[in-house]
Amino acid sequence: MEELFSKVLQVNVRCRDCEERKAKIRVTIELQFTTSPVHKRDLLVRLTDDSDPYFLFNLLISEEDFQSLKVQQGLLIDFTSFPQKFIDLLNLCCSEQESDNPRFLLHLSCQSAVLEGPANLSVVETNAFKHLNHLSLRLAQGSDKHVRDFLAACLSSLKAEQRSLEVKLKKTEEDLSRQLTYAQQTLSEKTKELDKLRSDWTVQTSSLTSQHLLELQSEREKTVELQSRLQQQAEQLRQELESVHEKSSQQLQSRLTELEASCRELTERKYKNESSIRDLKIKLVGAEEECQRSKQQVLSLRRENGALDTKVHENERLVSQLQMRVAVLEQEVKDKDQLMFCTKEVLEATQQQKESVEENAESKELQLRKLESTVTSLSEELIKANGIIKKLQGEVRGLVGKIKVKNTVTVSQEKVLQETSDKLLAAEKELQRAQQQLRTKDEQVSNLKDHLETTVQKLTESKEVLKTNENVIGWLNKQLNEKQLSRKLPESLESPLAFPSAAGLRVQFYPHLGQPAVGPAVADVTPADQLAVQPANQQMRDSAGLDSKYFERRDDSIPIYGLSANQSGPPQRNKPSAYFSA
Repeated sequence: MEELFSKVLQVNVRCRDCEERKAKIRVTIELQFTTSPVHKRDLLVRLTDDSDPYFLFNLLISEEDFQSLKVQQGLLIDFTSFPQKFIDLLNLCCSEQESDNPRFLLHLSCQSAVLEGPANLSVVETNAFKHLNHLSLRLAQGSDKHVRDFLAACLSSLKAEQRSLEVKLKKTEEDLSRQLTYAQQTLSEKTKELDKLRSDWTVQTSSLTSQHLLELQSEREKTVELQSRLQQQAEQLRQELESVHEKSSQQLQSRLTELEASCRELTERKYKNESSIRDLKIKLVGAEEECQRSKQQVLSLRRENGALDTKVHENERLVSQLQMRVAVLEQEVKDKDQLMFCTKEVLEATQQQKESVEENAESKELQLRKLESTVTSLSEELIKANGIIKKLQGEVRGLVGKIKVKNTVTVSQEKVLQETSDKLLAAEKELQRAQQQLRTKDEQVSNLKDHLETTVQKLTESKEVLKTNENVIGWLNKQLNEKQLSRKLPESLESPLAFPSAAGLRVQFYPHLGQPAVGPAVADVTPADQLAVQPANQQMRDSAGLDSKYFERRDDSIPIYGLSANQSGPPQRNKPSAYFSA
């Protein structure tokens, strides 16, 4: 016997002509095994009340009984999984019994007024629409014999449990008594140690207090001597500090007058710098607009560069296809050459055979020498006069009646010779045609290679120009940011001659390659002013960290212009383009 489930559950008890009440009933599910005479498994469902020992309802379900129960209630499970599913339903009822509106309930109904006789145990699921009855089992009330057997089994289990509890109690008493004796021994030892430590502590405290009193008295004497010495030193230090303070106050007063004069100079310089900053801000706005334009032009150049890349890829693909076709044609030409070589060998062999036949004919028939001479002449000029050879063959057939065997051999040799000559002419024509096609393809490939080299050269030039433009634009952005963020201008801007020339730098950007750039407008400057401007410009270039190659003039470069010069000077036209104007 194997116990599968045993819990106290809340069950709604309903009798005839009585109100429904709730009771705590223990539901036990056991699985019984019988081996004689047949191996069987039976499921036992038992209802008991812990407070009422005479309350007993039993139901023994065999496999045959379960089949009828399955058909009656429309169950979808077999006998092996029925106990677990039933236990799951009971666990759902146990979890829902503490809630106010439980979803799963257990109902125990009886037809009699008192809970006697057979009773129905049902598992019901409640919702807002209806009550669903998942399972209904009909249990029989236990007879006196069953109650006695149940009570005897309970009594024996309780006695066995009592005996086990008594054994456990004796073991725990022994363990506790042993622990108590050990704790008492340790307590006595610890109390002895505590008394000893207390006596040692009192002796040490008395000795330490006497020692500390002596040390405290000696320290007091030392502090009195130190205090008198420090008072003397403090008085001397106070006198020295007063003299130093008077001297420093006089120096600070003179320093204050100097700072006030420098402050007035700095305020004047500040006003000048603010006016120059306003001018630079105006020029910065113009430079930013030019920078935006140059960025748009860079984007257009990048798009053109992408289009050129696609064209280059297409040309490369076309060149690869043409190279493949050239390789195929070269292979065909090789095959044709090999075929011509074979036909030439066959022709030579036939010519040798023909010569041997003619020699035999001359030795046998002296009368046919004239005819053989005509045949040899016709064999030499066979390619140019095929029709004449046919007529001579007819004459040879008529004249050589007596030597039919030799004539038949010569006719067969001439037919083979004619076929080989025809094949040779056709092969020569095909060879000429293939050579002509190869020459045309070579011309096309050379033209495409020239076009590809020109496009690649243009692409590299455009990439170099684009790179230089990006470098120059980055450098200009750096210069503009530094001038916008700086609050104090360099000392080179303070002179009236160097300031206009430093502000006269203009950078122009022209998107069209090959067009002449219009030079920057620069105000009229005297040679002395130019000499003053050159060190300032050189200093700005060195401080910017830009390579000197970007300041060199180039004939194939893209013109650039930027910061505008003084508007009062007349513009200069038709000057060569450069990255920066002097």
